[in-house]
Amino acid sequence: MTKTTMKAAAFTEKNGKIEIIELPIPEPTKGWVRIKVHACGVCQGENVCKHGVMGNSFPRVPGHEVVGEIDKLGEGVCNEEYNIGEFVGVGWFGGNQCGKCETCLENEWVHCKKANVCGITYDGGYAEYMIAPISALVKIPKGMDPIECAPLLCAGVTVYNSFRHQNIKAGSLVGVTGIGGLGHYAIQFCKKMGYQVIAMSSGNSKEHLSKELGADYYVDMSKDNYIQEIQSIGSVKCILATAPIASTVQGLLESLGINGKLVILAAFHEPFHANSLTMIGGSKSIVGWASGDNRDSFDTLNFARNNNIKSLVNTFPLEKANEAFENIGQARFRHVIKLL
Repeated sequence: MTKTTMKAAAFTEKNGKIEIIELPIPEPTKGWVRIKVHACGVCQGENVCKHGVMGNSFPRVPGHEVVGEIDKLGEGVCNEEYNIGEFVGVGWFGGNQCGKCETCLENEWVHCKKANVCGITYDGGYAEYMIAPISALVKIPKGMDPIECAPLLCAGVTVYNSFRHQNIKAGSLVGVTGIGGLGHYAIQFCKKMGYQVIAMSSGNSKEHLSKELGADYYVDMSKDNYIQEIQSIGSVKCILATAPIASTVQGLLESLGINGKLVILAAFHEPFHANSLTMIGGSKSIVGWASGDNRDSFDTLNFARNNNIKSLVNTFPLEKANEAFENIGQARFRHVIKLL
C-alpha cells in the first residue's frame, strides 16, 4: 500500500513548542520538486518561524538547512535539470524571486521581497518529505555527507559569502568572535582562503579547538586588555562577529586596524553602541550581511569540499527535534536532525 502520510516536526501555534505531527506527503506543483529529506540542520533562525515574525501561518514545519534526494518532479521540471535520486539542498533562500524588481536586477535575489523563505513561506526540512521550487535548489557535490553538509546551507554560507565580499587583501590579519556554530566555520573558511586568523572568545576554554580549526592566534575577550592584545598582534582588517553580544561592538571597532571592517552576522537582542569618532578616525566601517542565495550555497559547498572544511555536529532523530531546538545554545557546534 502506498504511503500517503509522513512524520513532521512543526510549530502548531505561535510561540509554541515543536510537536511531532502527521501530515499528508506533499505533491510538487509546476516548477517544484519533492525531496526525501536525509538531514536538516537546526538554526536560531527557527525562532522567526516560532514567533511568526514574517507572518507565517501555523502549523508550520521549520528547517532551512535541508539535504535530501529528489523523490518526484513537478510539471515542467525536466530530467535535463534534475533527476530522481539526485541530492539537493535548500537553505534560507526559498526561491521564486521575481527577477524583475530592482533588487533582483542588482543580482541580490536573497533580498527580493517576493522570494520565498524555506521553513517560513512553505514547510521546511523537519519532515520526512518536503517540496521546494527548483529556483531554491542547490546541487550537492558528490561525496559530501548530508549530515555535515546541512549546516553549511545557512551557517556556512553566511560566513563564507559575507567574508568573500569584503575584498580583504589576501594574507591580511582577520578576526572571528564567537567560536560556535558560525564561528567554527569562519575560522576554517578564513584560514583556507589564505588569511591569518585571530579567534576571539570569552575565557580560554576554546583556545585549543580554535587553533585546531586553523586559528593562528587566540585572544581571551574577558581580559581587560584584550583590545591592546589584539592590536599588538597586527592591523586587523576584518572581524566577523558571530556572537550576538551587542556590548562587544565598540571594543571590536577599537581592535580593528585602519580601514578595518566589522561584519555583523549575529542578530543582537538589543541596540549596540558605536563611537563615530572611532569609525571616522580609523576609516572603519560596520557591515551587516544576509546569508545568500542558492548560487552562493553552491560556491560554499564546493569550497568546503575542496578545502576539507569540517562541520562539528551533534545529531538528533526527528522525534527529538524540539530538544535539539531548545538546547541549541549547548550545541558543539551545530545540531542536525538525521532522518535517514
